[in-house]
Amino acid sequence: MATYRQVGKLLGISTRLARPVAGCGYQSTGLHWLSRNTKVSNIWPQNPQWTVPGRTMFVQTQDTPNPNSLKFLPGCTVLEAGTMNFAGPRDAYCSPLARQLFRIDGVKSVFLGNDFITITKADANMEWKVIKPDVFATIMDFFTSGLPVVNEDSKPNADTAPSDDDDEVVAMIKELLDTRIRPTVQEDGGDVLYKGFEDGIVKLKLQGSCTSCPSSIVTLKSGIQNMLQFYVPEVESVEQVKDEEEERDAQV
Repeated sequence: MATYRQVGKLLGISTRLARPVAGCGYQSTGLHWLSRNTKVSNIWPQNPQWTVPGRTMFVQTQDTPNPNSLKFLPGCTVLEAGTMNFAGPRDAYCSPLARQLFRIDGVKSVFLGNDFITITKADANMEWKVIKPDVFATIMDFFTSGLPVVNEDSKPNADTAPSDDDDEVVAMIKELLDTRIRPTVQEDGGDVLYKGFEDGIVKLKLQGSCTSCPSSIVTLKSGIQNMLQFYVPEVESVEQVKDEEEERDAQV
């Protein structure tokens, strides 16, 4: 989830801090080059100039506030719009990319965004250097294969999309989530989905790196809740919605 600095951004305390795009330097971003033949990862300088041959691909990694989640940027579009979350292999039936990533030992969940892929590992004690090479190779092989990221009949999440049935309060909540909150959270490899508004309580579902992030409560209460209350006085609080698997993980 968002760090304290990003909570400040949600509240409008500080100006929006620019994040890197592919090829730009970033302190916690590693640039990796993979050969389709060797599948060996090498660290390159932060600001290189490059071309992408047909059989090779540059993949960047970016840390998230969740130590068990890592953001991978393949340097190309992953989803044209929206996001998709796959909590386990059974959820990945509609995504050839997610199915291949779940074949990697240690991958717990896969989250797809516009230009990034967030991988969450199952074992907190497993070091990322064990999983990274397989993830790099899988991403490179997939995007050079020409396969679709998701099946044609599958649609990304659009829970914050306005509806004709929304009243004025709900429409304002959705607009704030879509324009101010979700973009910030997606920068950290996660997402926030609208799940309802009842008796002054906004129900949200966290996805990607946000699912098990230690700072998720801080972001919900000190960031998202405060922003919604500032613009929408009818909002009394924000609550997180969890599925059964997330509840079990929280109790472990």
